[in-house]
Amino acid sequence: MPQPDASSLELAERLGVHVANVEVSAVSPLSPHLTAVTFRGDAVALAGEAGQDVMVRVTLPNGESARRRYSVRAVDAERDQLTLWINHAHDGPGANYLTQLTIGDRLDLVGPRGKIFLDPLADWHLFVGDLSAFGAFYRLADAIEPPGRVIFIVEVDDPHDAVTTTFDEGLGVTGIFVDRQGRSANDPEGLLRGLAAFAFPPDDGHAYLFGEFSVMKTMKAALLDRGLSDEAISSKAFWRAGRANASHGEPDKS
Repeated sequence: MPQPDASSLELAERLGVHVANVEVSAVSPLSPHLTAVTFRGDAVALAGEAGQDVMVRVTLPNGESARRRYSVRAVDAERDQLTLWINHAHDGPGANYLTQLTIGDRLDLVGPRGKIFLDPLADWHLFVGDLSAFGAFYRLADAIEPPGRVIFIVEVDDPHDAVTTTFDEGLGVTGIFVDRQGRSANDPEGLLRGLAAFAFPPDDGHAYLFGEFSVMKTMKAALLDRGLSDEAISSKAFWRAGRANASHGEPDKS
C-alpha cells in the first residue's frame, strides 16, 4: 500500500489518530445532491465509532492541498471498506474533488475525528440538520440497540434528496423531511417548522444537531426552549454559509 503524504503522517501523529493512503472502490450517486464514495484500506481503524469522521486530503484547482472532514456513513470490516456520503448541493472544494473521483484513485484519510457519540441512556434520539448530516445521522441510528425511537428532521434542497434507508425492525423511526424551497442556507425557518410539528416522546431523549453554523445555534436554542437540557443536546457545525471552511476542514466560528 502506498505511504501517505508526509503532511498527513505529521498531522495524524500530532492528533494521535490513524492515517492511510486508501483506494477508491466505488462512486455511487444516491440523489441529485448526494453521492456515496467508498474507500478500501484500514477502514475500521480510520472510521472509529458512529458519529465520528475522517479528514480527507483534497487537491484544489490551483494544485494546492486542503483538508475537509466528512462523517463516515458505514464501515464494512469484512471488505475493509468505509463509505462517505458527500453533499454537493454547494460549490465546495471537498465536494467537487470527491465526487469526481474514479475507481482506483488514491488519497489520504486521517481519522477517526470527532467527539460526539450516541447517548446510550437515551430512550429516544432526535437528529436535526441538513443534507451534509445524513451520513452521520444514519450511522448513529444504525448503532442504536432496540427497542428505541429515532426521529429525523432534515432539510433538503430537492425532494429527491430525501434518501431513506432500512433500520432494525425493533426501532421506531419517524422521518420529517423539509423542502428548503429556495430559502438561504442559513435560514432556520424550515427546520423550526419541522421541530414545531414534532411532539417529544416521554422519557429521556437526546438531540444531535449537525449542519450549518448559524442554523444549528438557532435549533439548539429552540430545543432548550422546549425543555431539553444542555447535556441532552450534541451540536456540531459542519459548515457556514458564505464562508469557506478553513484549510483543516472546520468552519469559521468567529
